[in-house]
Amino acid sequence: MKKTEDLFAAWEAPMVRACLQGHMGRVHTRGEDSALASIGDFCFLAGEPSTELLELADAPILTPGSGGWERLIRARLGERAVPFTRYAVRPGCFDRSRLIGFTGSLPHGFTIRPIGREMYAALMEEEWSRDLCGNFADGSDFAGRGLGFAVLREGVPVAGASSYAVCDGAIEIEIDTRPDFRRLGLAATCGARLIWECLDRGLYPGWDAHDKRSLALAEKLGYRLDHPYTAYWVEDKVRRRQDASIN
Repeated sequence: MKKTEDLFAAWEAPMVRACLQGHMGRVHTRGEDSALASIGDFCFLAGEPSTELLELADAPILTPGSGGWERLIRARLGERAVPFTRYAVRPGCFDRSRLIGFTGSLPHGFTIRPIGREMYAALMEEEWSRDLCGNFADGSDFAGRGLGFAVLREGVPVAGASSYAVCDGAIEIEIDTRPDFRRLGLAATCGARLIWECLDRGLYPGWDAHDKRSLALAEKLGYRLDHPYTAYWVEDKVRRRQDASIN
């Protein structure tokens, strides 16, 4: 395992740590020099490029650890693999008073509540919110290991910030808003409340921005850009996972 951990040394993301520490996700290896960490919608490819491991990558977002992996992805998947830019960020200077200000700025008629067993079930029923809790086995698992907050309107969740992944001393933050409730500042409120809770608990609040909007929100809440990087989106892997869940 130490050798495998060394292959992923360049990744500090809690998603990768969660796999390596056995909290969630899976790790596949080929010999001592190639490894794949898979969790949720992500596959992280490390070490020497391996066609066998690439075939095992069943999630839609492929994150190559080297130029060799990128070349293998392009050679094997061709136009099926669409490159796009993600943004690795780091905590900058979290201003607790600013975070608290965000949590107190909800529009009239909205409330914010911790995500628990019952709310887990409601979030898993909706497509927009499934990623908030989807890497946990069930409501009891989330209640025991997860951490998150949701904004409610008339008792119904309409936005949330939650632990996409958990590992020793850290979480990976996932934020989602129901499409018809966007641009109301709800994502900032949820994100601020979750970061504030992480700071109180001594947890590292990991964040990996999917696009520039996510990056802008992260910077608004106290993160700073570390570096952009290239990932690959493979649409047919989404359909394959959906078909497997139905069957």
